[in-house]
Amino acid sequence: MRIGELAKRTDCDVETVRYYEKAGLLQEPGRNSAGYREYREEHQERLQFIRHCRSLQIGLTDIRALLEFKNNPAEGCQSVNELLDHHILRIAEQMANLQTLQQQLVTLRHQCDQPQPSQDCAILQNLSEAASGHDCACHTGLH
Repeated sequence: MRIGELAKRTDCDVETVRYYEKAGLLQEPGRNSAGYREYREEHQERLQFIRHCRSLQIGLTDIRALLEFKNNPAEGCQSVNELLDHHILRIAEQMANLQTLQQQLVTLRHQCDQPQPSQDCAILQNLSEAASGHDCACHTGLH
């Protein structure tokens, strides 16, 4: 199959397929007699594996490692478990950071409860003060 068909089958952009090839995650295909790249089912399976990993927010470095583990099926999977445990911890940290960010935004939002001219908007005033290095309502007590 050609790159367009592979992209369509995997719900992926053609440029993304090329990117994964350049990154070494997807093997470059052979070429047919007309010089067109010919992708095989193995390419599709590997691309679907990569896309699924990306949907789980797994980075390219970790995907590369997972593909190596996949290519060595006789080895134990402890390293795969450790990789996923590390990824789970990173996600937990991101979630905590997002919860903090949400609370900061809620705090900032509560600074201006009534519509008024923007020159009197406490949200804009807080953002401006913070940009000048002063304390702001959304970061108070978070340092």
